Amino acid sequence: MKVDVLLGLQWGDEGKGKIVDVLTPDYDIIARFQGGPNAGHTLEFNGIKHVLHTIPSGIFHANVVNLVGNGVVIDPVIFKGELDKLAPFNIDFENRLLLSKKAHLILPTHRLLDAASETAKGKNKIGSTLKGIGPTYMDKTGRNGLRVGDIFSPNFQEKYDALVEKHVGMLKHYEGFEYDLSSLEKPWMDAIESLKNLQAVDSEHYLNTALLNGKRVLAEGAQGTMLDIDFGTYPFVTSSNTVTAGTCTGLGIAPTRIGKVIGIFKAYCTRVGSGPFPTELDDEVGEEIRKEGREFGATTGRPRRCGWIDLVQMRYAIMINGVTELSMMKADVLSIFDKISVCTHYLVNGEKVYDFPFDVSDLDFTPVYEELEGWNCDLTELSDYESAPDALKKYVTYLEAQLNVPINVVSVGPDRKQTLANH
Repeated sequence: MKVDVLLGLQWGDEGKGKIVDVLTPDYDIIARFQGGPNAGHTLEFNGIKHVLHTIPSGIFHANVVNLVGNGVVIDPVIFKGELDKLAPFNIDFENRLLLSKKAHLILPTHRLLDAASETAKGKNKIGSTLKGIGPTYMDKTGRNGLRVGDIFSPNFQEKYDALVEKHVGMLKHYEGFEYDLSSLEKPWMDAIESLKNLQAVDSEHYLNTALLNGKRVLAEGAQGTMLDIDFGTYPFVTSSNTVTAGTCTGLGIAPTRIGKVIGIFKAYCTRVGSGPFPTELDDEVGEEIRKEGREFGATTGRPRRCGWIDLVQMRYAIMINGVTELSMMKADVLSIFDKISVCTHYLVNGEKVYDFPFDVSDLDFTPVYEELEGWNCDLTELSDYESAPDALKKYVTYLEAQLNVPINVVSVGPDRKQTLANH
């Protein structure tokens, strides 16, 4: 069996959680492969809205195992909070939620370091979610980190104290930064005890054995391609590999085991926080998209920057990830427009540019748009793609031709029922 991969093709917030939830009945295991509680995967069904940060988005389906892979970083306090919110739904966590022993832990001092570092940057802030993600990955690559498997070690407290001592020394370099570590440590240690009630596994062995036994696995990405540490708009990126390759390192899956790669994108484009955004609309149109799409971060609550879809960026993301099929989200949001613009290329020093540049921040460039007819009607009651307005179908066909990848799913609302199958 192969592992199918689902990931975001823009700057995150594309709607990955919804599509994972929709696809889960086709799989036996849903596995998160990178990121941490900076993710906010929103699922909506039966009139209830759920936001997951670390737990995989297949958790609401019975008989499906959800695995948090080694590439993920876990904040025990936030994780316990997620479990507490899901408690009323009678989910069998002990048998259906597994943690990789190799997943790294976010300490309270990681969050303090994140806040101190971002404050010190002043106007050069990168837009961190202040969840301690970056410092945790730094300790991981610096070979200092604590992992889930360590919490079962008899000298766990000793390991914890040594790492905290190092962090406290680092915090002394941030003049004027005040904090109360003791108030953060008790809830963290309490949450560690909750983690001990879950199954910790050697996830690479678990997944590869499952594949040999014919189990169907879907790898769930977090954030988006343009936030990848290597291929995103550096330095305004996250601290992990959000692309398909991250599945291999974040789950222990060989490249030859990758099957379908499902790329999720919005019918327009958004970005949270700082960093370049070529098609950003800093005007009334951008504000209309924000209001209609309720574009506020699921994790941070921050208003998202909005703009038209960018095919230069999309072609780049499809290439990097080896995308085999696409899911277009939030088509309903564009229903308010008579005309819809699509960025086909950039103009840089008078030259047409179709390949995403090394550093967009340093370039004086102009996005060039093609205008298409809008559908200007409500899509949220559609039950099948065949009934969709011709203008929407033409938009989908146009994007498929430009991107050379089929769009198999069109989402017309937040509920899992508002999902139309194309082809």
